[in-house]
Amino acid sequence: MDVSSLSAARHYASARPATEPGGQSSSPFGLASAMAQDFAATMAQGETRAMQSMTGDADPHSLVLALAQTELAVETVVTVRNKVVEAYQEILRMPV
Repeated sequence: MDVSSLSAARHYASARPATEPGGQSSSPFGLASAMAQDFAATMAQGETRAMQSMTGDADPHSLVLALAQTELAVETVVTVRNKVVEAYQEILRMPV
């Protein structure tokens, strides 16, 4: 194993993109936007799979998998919404 400064620099340069943020905004609004897009995509995939299943184009296993993913996404969104409402109510109860 060659451990020279050139080799170390080359390996560091190849590992650097893995540590850089991937195009997404690190702001809360960017994160919320990405989560909303993922949620919408999951819901659309579940609806598409359900329609395919009704017409006989999809197997039951893929339908069950899509419905489970959709259920998990909805439960996650409801939990996040409840936490946001709870935090808002805490802020309202703070003395000024």
